Parts: sequence; structure tokens; C-alpha cells
Amino acid sequence: MFDAATFAYPVVRLETCTECLMPTVLKEGPYRFFFFSDEGDPREPPHVHVTSNEKIAKFWLQPVALDSSKRLRAREIKQIAQLVELHQAQFLEAWHAHFES
Repeated sequence: MFDAATFAYPVVRLETCTECLMPTVLKEGPYRFFFFSDEGDPREPPHVHVTSNEKIAKFWLQPVALDSSKRLRAREIKQIAQLVELHQAQFLEAWHAHFES
């Protein structure tokens, strides 16, 4: 028999998981390289976002090329581009693992 006085709905917590929405694929020095889990529909080609404090950039991965940046100086963009080239295979592997699973 159903007793409304003792019935309780299960408590479900829906917390925002920043790491789930923006998984980090590399931390190198002051930079965090990551993806956004919702990359649009249709999904954009493989790319990586990088941030340091309030600075941000987006790099395409095939071929490595700067798409956009904010608050980064040319020297810093060049340094980040070198890191993207160095870790390109790792980023592509992580991209495909994340978006094709």
C-alpha cells in the first residue's frame, strides 16, 4: 500500500562539471589546453582552445593554424603555436577519443 507520508523522491543532484564540459588535454606552464564538449552542430574540424588567466586562443589542428586570440601578444601566440605543433598528435588523439566515443 502506498503511504504518501513516508514516500520520498530520490534526491538527484545535477552539478555542472567544468572538466566534463571543457576537458583539459594538456597543462604546460601557464597554459591550459582544452576542448568544449559542445563544439556545434555540425561539429567544427579538430581544434584546441588554450587559456592563461584572461588570455585565450583557438588553434586548428590540421594543419596547425591560429583561428582567434584575445589578449595575447604576438610572441606569446608564437610560443603557444609551437606547443600546439609539438603536441598535435596528442591533441588529435584526444579529440577523436572525446568526440567519437
